[in-house]
Amino acid sequence: MNMKFSEDIIPLTDLKVNPGRVVKHVAEVHRPVLLTSRGRGVAVVQSVADYEEAEEERAFMRAVVTGLADLDAGREISLAEAKSRLGLK
Repeated sequence: MNMKFSEDIIPLTDLKVNPGRVVKHVAEVHRPVLLTSRGRGVAVVQSVADYEEAEEERAFMRAVVTGLADLDAGREISLAEAKSRLGLK
């Protein structure tokens, strides 16, 4: 998700004047928009679908990192044990 500075940095006053345009923009380009006030970033606007997708990716990556850390620490079980714990054959 690369930001296009010419399109994705919007003054807060533009959001106040035409919020529909900003919402339509983030939904179409699938990139967040940085809102600025007096030249400084104050908030980020992102579509709900893109936010949920990013959260799912972060959760998956955290689970992978946790699993790798468990392996490094020797916290592992056999496939047979995992199936037994889950009630699978």
